[in-house]
Amino acid sequence: MSESVEDVEFRLLLEAVFRKYHYDFRGYSRASLKRRLRQARERMGCATFSQVQDRVLHDATAFPELLTFLTVQVSELFRDPDYFRAVREKVVPYLRTYPSLKVWVAGCGAGEEVYSLAVLFREEGLEERTMIYGTDISSQALRRAEAGVYGLDRLALFTENHRRSGGKSSLSDYYTAAYGGAVFDKDLRRRVVFSDHSLATDQVFAEVQFVSCRNVLIYFDRPLQDRALGLFGDSLSRQGFLGLGAKESLRFSSRADAFETFDREARIYRKRGEA
Repeated sequence: MSESVEDVEFRLLLEAVFRKYHYDFRGYSRASLKRRLRQARERMGCATFSQVQDRVLHDATAFPELLTFLTVQVSELFRDPDYFRAVREKVVPYLRTYPSLKVWVAGCGAGEEVYSLAVLFREEGLEERTMIYGTDISSQALRRAEAGVYGLDRLALFTENHRRSGGKSSLSDYYTAAYGGAVFDKDLRRRVVFSDHSLATDQVFAEVQFVSCRNVLIYFDRPLQDRALGLFGDSLSRQGFLGLGAKESLRFSSRADAFETFDREARIYRKRGEA
């Protein structure tokens, strides 16, 4: 069965983005990506994907706008509180046994999960021995993450999530209301590094004891999911931990044998290996 003209244009647009800007979305889930690209096409006032391609190839200022549609930046502090409670109550006791810790938040977006873990590690007394790496392919998202500023209208949800996650203090201890938003304590960022990294094209950059990559793999096709999981496995020290999103699993992955289930409900896995 031959491809539709839109499908051909769709593939060519992704190829053009990769060749000119070195962002590789060719392994992302097609249905989700095509839906977002249609939204971008409408926003950019284009009738076809070919017109979008022409814009981004000949006008570099158009690409950042397209990138906001290609990357999904929807999160919240302590999203899925049961996950963070499981990290706090079940994973942290093992992490305490390490003299120093490195944590990788892959696909960190605007930094909500990074700050969640920074708060959690401070509350658990692990802050001073922990480095947290937050990575994403979007430089715009990383700038927002480094700023650590979130809308005041989101604070009620953040606060409730923190409480349900087993928070041992008030979330308000960690931010200041200013400039129409909540500015998170700069001291929380003292042991955080934000950096550009693509799960589609880049390699392992550090050995870590905990990887948290949640609600990212659902946007990848199977080969790209396997590639990302391979990176996580290669990054983790023996018996290190991997946290995935509520709708994600290792069940059908070719990398599944590298991990054992640690907490099925929370979607936390542990790399196999000798203690």
